[in-house]
Amino acid sequence: MIFQKDFLSALVKQMPKAFLFAIVLAAHPVMAVDATPDSAKETSADVAKDTPKESMFQVGKSYFARVSDRLADSVSGKSDELINRAMEVIGVRYRWDAELPQSGLDGSSFVGYVFKDKLGFLLPRKATQMSRVGKPINREELQPGDLVFFNTMRLTFSHVGIYVGDNKFIHSPSKGTSVRVDDLGSLYWDKRFDGARRLDGSDNLGDAERQELLNEVNKLKRKSRSL
Repeated sequence: MIFQKDFLSALVKQMPKAFLFAIVLAAHPVMAVDATPDSAKETSADVAKDTPKESMFQVGKSYFARVSDRLADSVSGKSDELINRAMEVIGVRYRWDAELPQSGLDGSSFVGYVFKDKLGFLLPRKATQMSRVGKPINREELQPGDLVFFNTMRLTFSHVGIYVGDNKFIHSPSKGTSVRVDDLGSLYWDKRFDGARRLDGSDNLGDAERQELLNEVNKLKRKSRSL
């Protein structure tokens, strides 16, 4: 565990697209199942003796690529569960800088809560940071579970919601409202639509933002061990 922690920390600066730290929690590790027959393992071991060893960076890059594929599969494969969980929060009041339904949720904390609670993925706290996670997609490519962004208060990517299909999205709009479903084609939201992202394990966050996420993951690990 100590080696793994040091290894992940070292890769933070080496891999600008390594968003594993932010999306894989200690309570929900992504592990590969080794179903290889013993005979095949012995053959692989013999071949490995004559194969040049990959550098730590190459091994890490390959590992993160596999994790990214699983993340994309998880979001798409569990989109129904994700949307159902989001729908369960409908009616929760908007409250700035709150993170739990019991106390209220603002726009970004609603999205963060749903992904963390249902899939165990930790997203950045702010909508502007979320807009740098995953890959950008066109409006015509939207699928349930994708993140949709809006320019509100004359600020780009200042609001975020979760696309649920049929040109609808669910979000926590603003003070005095509650979590609800709205239509992307409505005059207000259509005019302010600012793009969409699909979570695939990649990101273009800054080093400080990524380190902040890693610190949050480590905090969650310590919390889970104390329970």
